[in-house]
Amino acid sequence: MSTDDLVVTRWGTRFMGRTFPSSIGKGGLSDQKREGDGATPIGEHRIVGMLYRPDRIAPPASWAIPIGPQDLWSDDPSDAAYNQMVKTPYDHSHEALRRADPLYDLVMLTDWNYPVSIPGAGSAIFIHRWRKPRHPTEGCVAFSPHNLTWIASRVEIGTRVVIAP
Repeated sequence: MSTDDLVVTRWGTRFMGRTFPSSIGKGGLSDQKREGDGATPIGEHRIVGMLYRPDRIAPPASWAIPIGPQDLWSDDPSDAAYNQMVKTPYDHSHEALRRADPLYDLVMLTDWNYPVSIPGAGSAIFIHRWRKPRHPTEGCVAFSPHNLTWIASRVEIGTRVVIAP
């Protein structure tokens, strides 16, 4: 592993010589990730994109993509667009990317089960803002707003995210 890797553990995350408090899924760490289990998948993943709310924050990186009210993420394993960004109107189960709360004001996308998705293997392992310190997620990795912004300004497409058991 390198200092350029985001190394996520139960106790925190290491990146660029620093250690950050972070949150993982309420289901803990798992090597058997499934849709709805609340677990954060163990393994080596990559940053493959970044989304942000342009009405709330400045672009955190030159390659970040703005999200709007029509942007959703499909979490329906029976949908052909499972684990993909989709637009309203949308009839399948989904998650709104533009939320009333600030959790998704800045989101880094990982390649967990993406872009080619296996139905039921778990959707959208994002890196985003936490609700409160160490509050568990639905399987994502979360940070304080300040630390998330610091990390987002330094990652690149392809940065490794190593989720260690």
